[in-house]
Amino acid sequence: MSQRQIIITSVDRDRLHDLLSSEFVRVIGPVEYLDDLKAELRRAGIVPPEKVPRNVVTMNSSVVLRDLASRELETYTLVFPEDADIAQGRLSVLAPVGTAILGQRIGDELKWRVPEGWRRFKIERVLYQPEREGVFDIDPEGAAGRFSGGMTTRERCIVS
Repeated sequence: MSQRQIIITSVDRDRLHDLLSSEFVRVIGPVEYLDDLKAELRRAGIVPPEKVPRNVVTMNSSVVLRDLASRELETYTLVFPEDADIAQGRLSVLAPVGTAILGQRIGDELKWRVPEGWRRFKIERVLYQPEREGVFDIDPEGAAGRFSGGMTTRERCIVS
């Protein structure tokens, strides 16, 4: 795991907390990679979406990674599990590499545990970051709502 403090937006943190306390996660049961994500969230620096640095990997960001063993480049979009499709380059935040890149910056080199052992890679580019483009809530009816008993964050605020 990386040791440098990662940066996460408050919106991403809330959605990830909803996910980690969801029935979906309870069904998959206790697994190491979920503990890794929980640990990353505990030590993360939390910022408002409009204050996140432009070079940070946030949810729904598209990034180019360099595998430091093979030197090959890989491009992924970091997404919530229900939107994952590795054939389309949509990497779940619950996948080991997805957890590893969340909150990291361009130029960061990471060593992360994957099912096959350890993997080392570098974040080469952030091709797209929603917050950089002024998109602070990509899917207000999406991920947060699916993991919180059907209510979105916006609906919970209205009801409260």
